[in-house]
Amino acid sequence: MMDKRKALGRGLDTLLPSRQPPTAAPQGEAVHELALELIDRNPYQTRSHVDEVALRELADSISATGVLQPVTVRAVPGGRYQLIAGERRWLASQQAGKSTVPAIVRQVSNEQAMEMTIIENLQREDLNPIEQARAFERLGREFGLTQEQISLRTGKERSSVANFLRLLRMPEPVQAMLEDGQLSLGHAKALMALDSPEVIMNLAERIVEKSLSVRQTEDAITNRLHPVQELEKQMKALAVDPNVKEAERELERALGVRVTITDRKGKGKILLEYSSLEDFDRIVGALGRN
Repeated sequence: MMDKRKALGRGLDTLLPSRQPPTAAPQGEAVHELALELIDRNPYQTRSHVDEVALRELADSISATGVLQPVTVRAVPGGRYQLIAGERRWLASQQAGKSTVPAIVRQVSNEQAMEMTIIENLQREDLNPIEQARAFERLGREFGLTQEQISLRTGKERSSVANFLRLLRMPEPVQAMLEDGQLSLGHAKALMALDSPEVIMNLAERIVEKSLSVRQTEDAITNRLHPVQELEKQMKALAVDPNVKEAERELERALGVRVTITDRKGKGKILLEYSSLEDFDRIVGALGRN
């Protein structure tokens, strides 16, 4: 068991090809031209969508210059091959009308192939939050990895791993909103402060309907979580001693700047706000008069 865990933990550096010149392979590995029709899609792929525009651009590039980095496959029964890494290059090669693709053939187990695929996806920048969350969850479920171990394998902060996993506890309609881009990760992090699925769902729908920013969402959640504190603030603002307010107005007329007096049972402070050096000099001059 320990030997298998060590093998899985070697990561992409020892299992996936690094960036090399066209059709080159690391450590002298052979690059084979494999027929596209003999290669099957990776069953461990966690990506749920492909950017068709970006795929078309990659296909155009392959038509002009070929595949610059080999895909990685493994042999499977029946004389066929299964993708491990490079699905976009494989799909784009098909769109470009190619019959073969340069490939490195690796001998890896099902578990190694799955881990390599998941980690390769996590190292990309275009996964949506739910795709990332599902990838982290699968690493933990399939390999029994802790959040700390997942953090080490993927190079992500442990707190980030934890936050992504928490997304999968949100109502499924909210997860769908995240997946299709109606909600951002910032919105989701704010919503996770709420406990009730119904409240989360209602606020998520309001965010989409009203196009609320993350800051507006955070304010709405604060008001919902702490209504008593908000009411107390408003009551305190209304309960200012009229003598204190009159003193503020007199000082403002005399000094020509905004004045705020905070008074609690005869003790407090006076705040003078100036917006220029001229204001500052005038205040200092006025306070220095005998």
